[in-house]
Amino acid sequence: MKKNKILIFSALLCLCTTKAAAQVGAPYIHDPSTIAECDGKYYTFGTGGGGLISPDGWTWHGGADRPGGGAAPDVLKIGDRYLCIYGATGGGLGGGHNGRILTMWNKTLDPKSPDFKWTEAVEVCASDGMEDQDAIDPGLLLDPTTGRLWVSYGTYFGTIRLIELDPKTGFRVKGNIEKDIAIDCEATDLIFRNGWYYLLGTHGTCCDGVNSTYNIVCGRARSVEGPYLDNVGRDMFHGGGRMVINAGDRKAGPGHFGRTIIDEGVEVMSCHFEADFDLSGRSTLGIRPLIWKNDWPMAGEQIKLGNYAIESERRGYSLELAVDFVRMEQERQRFWQMDPNEPVKPLAEQTLDQVIGTWPKGDIAVRCGDYMFRPHQHWTVTPVPEKGGTLTGPLYEIKIEGTNRLLTATADLELTTRESAGEEGQLWRIEQLTDGTYRIMPHTIPGQDAPNTRYCLYSAGDSTPTLAPYDFKSDNSKWNLRKH
Repeated sequence: MKKNKILIFSALLCLCTTKAAAQVGAPYIHDPSTIAECDGKYYTFGTGGGGLISPDGWTWHGGADRPGGGAAPDVLKIGDRYLCIYGATGGGLGGGHNGRILTMWNKTLDPKSPDFKWTEAVEVCASDGMEDQDAIDPGLLLDPTTGRLWVSYGTYFGTIRLIELDPKTGFRVKGNIEKDIAIDCEATDLIFRNGWYYLLGTHGTCCDGVNSTYNIVCGRARSVEGPYLDNVGRDMFHGGGRMVINAGDRKAGPGHFGRTIIDEGVEVMSCHFEADFDLSGRSTLGIRPLIWKNDWPMAGEQIKLGNYAIESERRGYSLELAVDFVRMEQERQRFWQMDPNEPVKPLAEQTLDQVIGTWPKGDIAVRCGDYMFRPHQHWTVTPVPEKGGTLTGPLYEIKIEGTNRLLTATADLELTTRESAGEEGQLWRIEQLTDGTYRIMPHTIPGQDAPNTRYCLYSAGDSTPTLAPYDFKSDNSKWNLRKH
């Protein structure tokens, strides 16, 4: 965390609203750790001690307990224990850059558990306030290829450094010498994916509310020790970095990256926003889909309230009501008879009023077909954050535009549309996958006890949507939402 030199959810008003739903409750935090799961709940820790707890990943409240105060912690589960690392002083706090970084362990993150007890904090590195380095803002990586434990740390005041810890004790490896790997950033984090090590750094100014310019950039390397190069070959040790996320959706200053893998192809990134314009400019927890483009991480977007065509990645056909196609009347001119001097005029599109009378009453099944921008192919997707959510975002209703006909999952793992609301099978998770497509899952399925985490909207054939087990490797499980 760097000190600047100059020291829920709002109501959706109309279908043209573009504001994204955000975490609800009291998601107020600065410099959050990577989100950790413990006994079915989610935790993140922040500067100053303490942190947030969520029962579902969507609704957040205070209550996480971390002693020691200080700044910018990170937390990682190793085996059956949780390792917490944080900075004590430094970062210009108290007027200096003489920082200390400490580690401690706990069997659980639940402060109500009888096993909850942090071990005594142990110093793993420090800065003396005179050298060109500031020991603060640590980020942890347990290398899945070697089992070695690494920490990156530092701020704009000097370099970003890399050290190695013992994953069994949390102590620094004996004889380990720190290595400088980047400059011009802070609040770094290390991750590994597909043979690449990524260094995520926070660039810009913080701690100035709506005027904070924080953004998150990255470089990658084949070795954890670097060099970390960006997409045009610039070394992060010379100021390089490819953009991952910057200000948007009335939230400024994203910083302190964390990555959480939910399922194959389903990942999210966490951060804080220095200022949420819709929450009095407070610093808040932010969670976004994490997508990968040519092996580079990018923040995705939660689906916003709007009207969409829902198209299968399998073939590109559009999800639609299984109703008779109603032809549009048109005074046609044969192409060989056209008069180029005759004025042209726009044609009106088919309207709901022109066709709804031909639709049957009661439930109507769905199918996939050629997209013709017709009323039976237009879906209104509405986030309903008051009805809950998950780590990937709010729950949604999906209905035919202009009607109250909702897409509904049935007990026999099929799909229908129904003119009613509030039933099981009518709330949906819409999650952007790492390749940019979407997974669409009923939150609950009639007759099943627990929330559904297995079955998704699935294209069993080019024209046959159903519910089936999610498979990231199959385009049958993937959909695209296109505004019309």
